Amino acid sequence: MFPRSGWKMWDLGATLMFLGVWVLLVCGQQTTVAPPQQEKVTVRLSGYPRKHNEGRVEVLYEGEWGTICDDDFKLDNAVVLCRMMGFTTATGWTHSAKYGKGAGRVWLDNLDCRGTEEDVSQCKSLGWGQTDCTHEEDAGVICKDERIPGFVDSNVISQVQSEQIEEVRLRPVVANARRRLPVTEGFVEVRYKGRWEQICDNGWNHRNSRVICGMLGFPAERKTNKRFYKMVSDRRQSRYRVHSVACAGTEAHFSLCQFELVKGNSTSQCHGGMPAAVSCVPGPMFSKGRKRTKQAELSVRLKAGARIGEGRVEILKGDEWGTICDDRWNAQSASVVCRELGFGSAKEALTGARMGKGMGPIYLNEVQCTGFEKSIWDCPAKNITQDDCKHTEDAAIRCNVPYMGFETTIRISGGRTRFEGRVEVLTTLANGTQHWGLVCGDAWGTLEAMVVCRQLGIGYANHGVQETWYWDADTGAKEMVLSGVKCTGNEMTLSQCQNHGDSVKCKKTGTRFAAGVICSETSSDLILDARLVQQTAYIEDRPLHMLYCAAEEDCLSSSAKNANWPYGHRRLLRFSSEIHNIGRADFRPKAGRHSWVWHECHGHYHSMDIFTHYDILTLNGSKVAEGHKASFCLEDSDCEDNVAKRYECANFGEQGITVGCWDSYRHDIDCQWIDITDVKPGNYIMQVVINPNHEVAESDFTNNAMKCNCKYDGHRIWMHNCHIGDAFSEEAEREFEKYPGQLNNLIP
Repeated sequence: MFPRSGWKMWDLGATLMFLGVWVLLVCGQQTTVAPPQQEKVTVRLSGYPRKHNEGRVEVLYEGEWGTICDDDFKLDNAVVLCRMMGFTTATGWTHSAKYGKGAGRVWLDNLDCRGTEEDVSQCKSLGWGQTDCTHEEDAGVICKDERIPGFVDSNVISQVQSEQIEEVRLRPVVANARRRLPVTEGFVEVRYKGRWEQICDNGWNHRNSRVICGMLGFPAERKTNKRFYKMVSDRRQSRYRVHSVACAGTEAHFSLCQFELVKGNSTSQCHGGMPAAVSCVPGPMFSKGRKRTKQAELSVRLKAGARIGEGRVEILKGDEWGTICDDRWNAQSASVVCRELGFGSAKEALTGARMGKGMGPIYLNEVQCTGFEKSIWDCPAKNITQDDCKHTEDAAIRCNVPYMGFETTIRISGGRTRFEGRVEVLTTLANGTQHWGLVCGDAWGTLEAMVVCRQLGIGYANHGVQETWYWDADTGAKEMVLSGVKCTGNEMTLSQCQNHGDSVKCKKTGTRFAAGVICSETSSDLILDARLVQQTAYIEDRPLHMLYCAAEEDCLSSSAKNANWPYGHRRLLRFSSEIHNIGRADFRPKAGRHSWVWHECHGHYHSMDIFTHYDILTLNGSKVAEGHKASFCLEDSDCEDNVAKRYECANFGEQGITVGCWDSYRHDIDCQWIDITDVKPGNYIMQVVINPNHEVAESDFTNNAMKCNCKYDGHRIWMHNCHIGDAFSEEAEREFEKYPGQLNNLIP
């Protein structure tokens, strides 16, 4: 480093200056700035074991993926990196290759970010590729599991990206099959650099076919008529790109199989073979002329997904549905679930309650499927304990589904973004020509919007709009062609909903009254704490002179109008409730602040006309008493750890329920009851329904109802078996509604 001679002759000042330069060169993270970058670099998370919001940091620079050294790493660095990947901030970072050692180059060392940079290339470092680190020092980050609004890249685990093969398809050879969707049989073709080419079938077996079918959305494969395909291939010129395919059969993507890729000119012959042909078995949802398998016959289901074949994984044990913990959750285990449900292999294995949190038991942890199991219950798993997992770790999946072309018959136009606009449908006229037309906005609502957003593949419904005058009407269709649309919300396409058919009946046919949608990547999901209702229910005889405020808000049964006010009393079934938002977006009232109603009795504004129905039903479903709240004030009464309250009714504050928070109504609050003054003794069902008119969009409406068995003897009431409407199996739910009377130690 220093001259071998003449050292003593150096000037002391020059020596100190030289030493300073040497120190800065060695420890130069504070002074050396990375070369300015013209284009934004790409960052991703990798490694194992991890969740979707944590992992080893890998950076793509000059076309090559590399890592970051942990020397002098700090939280500000993690904040910048997490924001680049679509997370709002970072909660921590790791050192010493906690998520495993990476490969390739160590691109950055002594990284020094302020935390405000938009790109890691704007931070100080020793320079790209300048390091003395090994991969044993690879840095990792832990990002806060909260997405930047509108960020597209989901940075999921187990999403396969291949630089060798861009896409796989089946090319049908029979004329009729070319026009029919889904395509279930044909020659296998791979796209390479934008060109479709074939696979040589030498050594091809059913395991290879299984992987291809899984990628294309089919749960299983079947034999093909090889003689027929040989005859067809002999008449055609084939271009072979792939040879010697050897799949294990459990791969989620064809690129994970072993094969040889032809380089350069792909006209190489397949000696003794022909192009590989595959035939797939479609799942029940996509099979024509077959009865669809009932969900109750399956031991697994998907909840709260916006698209077909995606959602939180829930499994049935006994008579109650529960979730799976995401520890060691991967594409192989996710593929078992997908195939069991009649889809293909898993496109993505999601962790960290990416499809919202469940509320029931957590049954399985550390599931490790081989990929050939018929059911998720056949896979090895760890026995769950109370401390192992929470619902913030619920596993979810996105499955490969067959291409059906649903999005080609519908579109939205005039909106400000691709997530909103006037709904237009493609119709066929009597002469066979097709044209786009509008949908009548009469009675159009959230359930119909859910189907449109699903059909277009652009997320959840945020609003179903009946008037669209504020969107651009200069382009797009002008004529109403569809009216009377009524959906349940579960349909795959708008054409599966009820409608008036060819007879269009619309009160207002102008373009401004056409149906519209606003879609969103996330949605809220409300659910009631059933156990709290059961634990807190009791009867109170309340004097009429204390119920004037409640009567004003229509919280008493209709017979109260004829009572001898202010004398006498009303018998009230009172209970506490907690309404949790377990979704991925805040629940906000549909009405704006300008239309909220001031209630003098309670001293605050109410933001929704009808938010909850409280009913007493007979065992055959007839209503005998009701106690719905005419309007509600929505606020965060309490929240989970590390979740801050955002909404408060006081002082004309913003109203809503934050994700991870709940709105509490104590049993002693006005209107938190059902007026049972006119109810005769007997066995009944108590039912609570949140958001009954679907005024505000949610990712899942099936969990909005809560039911309890109740026995009333004229003096006391007993509540039993309170549960969310979809928490039990269909068989158990049928038994619940046939309830003959209480047979437990709570009732003498």
